Amino acid sequence: IAKGKVQWKMVTCWPKNFPALGTGVQRIADSIYEMSDGRFEIKVYGAGELVPAFEVFDAVRERVAEMGHDAPYYWVAKHSAMPFFTTVPGGLTAQEHASWIYFGGGQKLWDELYDKFGLKGFLAGTGGPNVGGWFRNEIKSLDDFQGLRMRMPGLGGEMLSRIGAIPVNMPGGEILPALQSGALDAAEWVAPYNDLAFGFHKITKYYYAPGIQEPGSALALTVNLEAYNDLPKDLQVMLKIAAGDEAFRMLSEMTAGNAIALEVLLSKHGVILKNFPEDVIAAMFKAGRDIIKEKSQEDEFTLKVYNEWINYRSKIINLAPLTELGYMKLRSKFDNIN
Repeated sequence: IAKGKVQWKMVTCWPKNFPALGTGVQRIADSIYEMSDGRFEIKVYGAGELVPAFEVFDAVRERVAEMGHDAPYYWVAKHSAMPFFTTVPGGLTAQEHASWIYFGGGQKLWDELYDKFGLKGFLAGTGGPNVGGWFRNEIKSLDDFQGLRMRMPGLGGEMLSRIGAIPVNMPGGEILPALQSGALDAAEWVAPYNDLAFGFHKITKYYYAPGIQEPGSALALTVNLEAYNDLPKDLQVMLKIAAGDEAFRMLSEMTAGNAIALEVLLSKHGVILKNFPEDVIAAMFKAGRDIIKEKSQEDEFTLKVYNEWINYRSKIINLAPLTELGYMKLRSKFDNIN
């Protein structure tokens, strides 16, 4: 802070200006600059420009940069509770997760966790529901997952392992070369908008959706707590508002982009869209339930998060048929009837 102006660095896990993820990060920086009338300026660095994608968390802790944009489940090696603040297999949709963070006690738990690392986390975007992924070959049964090498991070990767596949974690920019070289047989990233931009359809044609592994992948604005506390109160509020605005805006961009990109993938590039067989879906849900329950036993705080999260999830499941889920089922069935 000099002469009343604040200049920060933001490191991210995404390529610079990548659709929704990268553009959303820049929107956060631009919003803060505009709200502060130029008093608070944030320079955004894409993955690899200042630090590698998977070093964002430590870079913010060590104040190499004052803030970062990431997916908390990348940092599960730091603490077993991390995935609950992004997504877990068979978990919450993007809207459900936001409701848990803002009004279901999730933010309080998140603050308690990040205090241990000298950080502050804000919900600041989402990839929405992830598709099941891209595959070289058709998936006809659970047997086709045996030995399959697939890019999938977080607990979704553990889910894959339990159904017989070999999960591989890597940043988004490394996925296409790995598919091209044959190092991967399959991969998931986000959904049509981002997947089209990466060009996965050039190597693989089978596209499976919906996915079980990430029903609503929440993203975080991760801030060095000491740097945050040094900010004037009004700039703290602007940062919080910009993050919250992007939590909704990024989902909106993803939804619009996915609708357009899906049409391009199917009509222009000949992508084959399919659902997973029922035995695969059942195995994925069971593996997901088992994993998060087992993870909850690894640490007292993780058990606390799990208990509060699973209780909230049960309420949301009861609500869903009365709201979006119920309406969408009716729309799908009756919309084309004359």
